[in-house]
Amino acid sequence: MLKMLTHSAWLPFLLLLCVVSTLWGYPFRPPLDLDVTPRTTVLSNGLLGLRRFRGSTLNYSLLLLEEEAGVLYVGARGALYALQASDISSSSPQTIDWEASDDQKQQCLNKGKDNKTECYNHIRFLQRFNSTHLYTCGTHAFSPLCAYIDGREFKISSAFEEGREKCPYDPTKGYTGLLIDQQMYTASQYEFRSFPDIRRNSPNPMLRTEEAPTQWLQEADFVGSALVKESVSSSVGDDDKIYYFFTEKSQELSPYFSHSRVARVARVCKRDRGGLLTLQKKWTSFLKARLVCSLPDYEFHFNVLRSVFFLENSSSQDSVFYGIFGLEWKNVKASAICQYSISDIQWAFDGPYMESKEDSSSKWTQYTGKVPEPRPGSCITDQLRAKGINSSTNLPDDVLHFVRRHPLMYRQILPQEQRPLLFRRNVDYTKIAVHRVTGLDGQIYHVLFIGTDEGWLQRAVKVNGQVNGQAKAQLHIIEELQLFEEPQPVESIVISEKQMSVYVGSPTSVVQLPLSTCSRYSSCFDCVMARDPFCAWDGLECVEITSHNRRANLTQDIQNGNRGCDESTADDQVLHRSRSVMAGDDVLLQCELSSNLATPKWMLNGKELEGYGLDSGYRVGTDGLLVIGARPYQSGDYCCFALENGVHVPVVNYSLTVRQELPAPPPVEPTRPRLTTATYWTIQTSQSDSPEDFDPTPMSPRFEFLSVRNMEAMYLSLITILGGLCFVLTVVLLYMGFCLQGRRGKYSLRAAARAERKRGAHMELKTISSHCNGKQDAPDGLLQIVPGEAMTSPNKELPPAPPLPPPPESEYVNGLSATLPSVLRKMNGNSYVLLRQTDGDTTSPLYYSFTEELNRILEKRKHTQLCSKPDESSV
Repeated sequence: MLKMLTHSAWLPFLLLLCVVSTLWGYPFRPPLDLDVTPRTTVLSNGLLGLRRFRGSTLNYSLLLLEEEAGVLYVGARGALYALQASDISSSSPQTIDWEASDDQKQQCLNKGKDNKTECYNHIRFLQRFNSTHLYTCGTHAFSPLCAYIDGREFKISSAFEEGREKCPYDPTKGYTGLLIDQQMYTASQYEFRSFPDIRRNSPNPMLRTEEAPTQWLQEADFVGSALVKESVSSSVGDDDKIYYFFTEKSQELSPYFSHSRVARVARVCKRDRGGLLTLQKKWTSFLKARLVCSLPDYEFHFNVLRSVFFLENSSSQDSVFYGIFGLEWKNVKASAICQYSISDIQWAFDGPYMESKEDSSSKWTQYTGKVPEPRPGSCITDQLRAKGINSSTNLPDDVLHFVRRHPLMYRQILPQEQRPLLFRRNVDYTKIAVHRVTGLDGQIYHVLFIGTDEGWLQRAVKVNGQVNGQAKAQLHIIEELQLFEEPQPVESIVISEKQMSVYVGSPTSVVQLPLSTCSRYSSCFDCVMARDPFCAWDGLECVEITSHNRRANLTQDIQNGNRGCDESTADDQVLHRSRSVMAGDDVLLQCELSSNLATPKWMLNGKELEGYGLDSGYRVGTDGLLVIGARPYQSGDYCCFALENGVHVPVVNYSLTVRQELPAPPPVEPTRPRLTTATYWTIQTSQSDSPEDFDPTPMSPRFEFLSVRNMEAMYLSLITILGGLCFVLTVVLLYMGFCLQGRRGKYSLRAAARAERKRGAHMELKTISSHCNGKQDAPDGLLQIVPGEAMTSPNKELPPAPPLPPPPESEYVNGLSATLPSVLRKMNGNSYVLLRQTDGDTTSPLYYSFTEELNRILEKRKHTQLCSKPDESSV
């Protein structure tokens, strides 16, 4: 018992610890400079310069742009297209229809695949092979094929090749590939049940990653690859390298239980030819390291890599990678963008290795032993050539054995400035592309085009900001554009500097947009505060800087977004409006701000309104200022300012007048009637007996009924009439309701008497409706006494009843016959039943006495209508 109490006492403490850990781990309040809001939002119906291409198929996920030829190649499901880069919607495109045959689709169905998505030919690879041909591969309904395309005629010019070693079976598997010097470098899970692999195909010896005894890749999902030409201007004769980016199952010991998957970058040398005996037909230069993208203040990591873009520079050391990272949790939306330099990646690959011990449950730790020479995983350099090692086949076996056992590096690759450039909650980024733009200040700015899973495209610029007194790079989102009305993910982004366009591929279409729409900015402040490197103010309008050779008179401020505009010119574009309202009413003074980053500020008669509490009489919202219960002292001149980047820009002025009474109506000019002869003599007689005193001009009518008092009387009269009508309607409805309710529970004996004279003396009970106001209805569900065959006892046979006497000539208005045989006894209120019939003379005193008594009762009620609820004397 004591042990149970001890455990119970620990439970609240453990729960509290879990809650604190969760709050500490999740960034509910990330740094404000990271969680950036787009400055402007443009819906699909407001896009400028939009062009769209949609063919007869789906999944336009693969784009290849050739700037010099001015062609945009598109790989879709079962088709390839060649579009004009200047205008993708201008003319009918060149098309190659390449769909899987019906037999191949049937085989795909026999494998248990989906005939609506998987059993098609999804184009996964399309790149330039040489000056005349392209090379493409498709899944071909889970039987991959590849082929060459004649670039001039745009048609398949060769027999189909087996694509199992080059293209994945599954259209949803992560895949990346490059054609370098007519050699194909790819990474994916190729075969149906194989492990992920990084391969180089013919004509050089085919190379792949190791699977045993150490598996180099753990459930890897590839997102991109890039060639970095490190041999150019290399002082040591280094080799070019291919970098692969992916997410895989974690192998390291981690204090965070949620780190089951991590982001990686792997590297191989372009001229790697594998080992002679050890690692034969395997990479000898394969190394991988972890990419870290996290919020350091919260120890919150983004472990899933979704997209990567390589921004090449003239010097390989100055080239950078941009990556989009997400969370492992499927039900939580969040994204981060981190930037990495080639020098940081090389620093990790030059560091210590990790190893996996057999007794440590396959968890990797730092290797502290001796590292053989030459350094394992390095490319062949001039130093090695001087030692007689001219290729990887000359490497010693101990080096190759070490490479097989130690593919993972100990150092982690941190982003530049140790933190993300951007963090967004409730958004899942899918693709990224980056473009360099030179501003008016001579600096080179990186403009990012970021796609989301709901079909939005965001344009952002990397600027320098201040964080805790230190200069930190951050992203300013210029705008967000809704590309598609129906939400769908952005699957590819390509930028054309020559066409000044960005192309976006999606499941339903391809979209072309200008890199910037400077004409959208209507004022100098709007143009400068946008901080768009493509745009500048020329004194009259916002223009693209590439269209102006003389840039001395252009104004642009990308770093701060608040300098260069004359504040006195802002008043020229201010709207002026007037409002008049009765005292006690509410009035909304609208102030529409074009920027999501601006804050509205209001001034009354030149003084800023301060405090918007419950008793202030004001409420400030995103759409304007609400004056609650207007009072005369709130009359005056209101001005709305947009506060952004420390600058107050006037937007709209209001002249508000609060009145105690309604204003008098404007005078109405009477219509002069046409004066006829009859009218003339009528007016003459009514005004004067003398024709000389007659004035033929009719008198102007007086519109006294438009006065406030008469209008109030008119309103009261209308309300009284409407109230009276409602009262009358209510009485009628109540009367009809009670009348209809009273129709239940009464019985008609007239029909019973008539039928009895024809059929006999036996009667049975049946339900009918009564009647109201002399009208009779007979639905099911009420009682009626009708003649018929009564139930008799099987043991005793009753004698037949004597015939009824003939009825009298007259009947009574209430539906009751004047003749009623036998004696009735009241039962259950208004219900009556025939007790017996006698065989005696129908002219007995009992018969006539009962009939006379009943006649007297009915005579008294002859001219009386039945009430809704009859009493016991109704019969």
